[in-house]
Amino acid sequence: MLKPYLPHDLLWLAPRSALATDTELPAWLPQHWHPGLPVVVRRASSRPGWIAVGVRGPLRWQRCALWARLQQVGRALSPEQVAAQQGWRQHPRLAALPALQALQQLHPALQASGLAWGITGSAGFELATGQPALGPASDLDLLLRCPQPPARAVVQALAETLAGLPCRVDIQLQTPTGGVALDEWLRGGRVLLKTASGPLLLDEPLAAWPAHRQNHVEQCP
Repeated sequence: MLKPYLPHDLLWLAPRSALATDTELPAWLPQHWHPGLPVVVRRASSRPGWIAVGVRGPLRWQRCALWARLQQVGRALSPEQVAAQQGWRQHPRLAALPALQALQQLHPALQASGLAWGITGSAGFELATGQPALGPASDLDLLLRCPQPPARAVVQALAETLAGLPCRVDIQLQTPTGGVALDEWLRGGRVLLKTASGPLLLDEPLAAWPAHRQNHVEQCP
């Protein structure tokens, strides 16, 4: 049985032919992606035998939505596995990259939370591949794996450690039904849930977990 890959997982594919697209490939893709670099699992409705992925180029706007053949996945790395490697500690660009400095400062609080956490976005890509993806103005993107609603005191304490860090940190709660921004969840009221079938507006944050969901969901246009 094939492994069910999750959003933000990094996948290395065997041949270039493992990729397919619903539209024309962008001109930059052959110049900046090859099978030695991973693709990123994205949220989308499933297709038998395929996994929704994205390919990134060196510029922020260079993002391409694709499909990868599940049978051609040779290696996978989850955000939690990237974090466990702690590659930022000896990174040659640590002194020049605020995102990695923020990660180093935030690491004790993340560990103390007791939640499974991982690194996504540009930081995750660079730490996993060694390819430059971060710049001096890059944010740090993290996820917290939350199969159950987290204790509010725990995530509130974590959020309070973000003040004074050298860059903006975007933390997403990964629930069984999708992703919710930590700051929205703590604010209360309506929150946006990112799901495989598109964004949903939830009347209250706990509706992101099936056991708490009743009539609190609204499809975004």
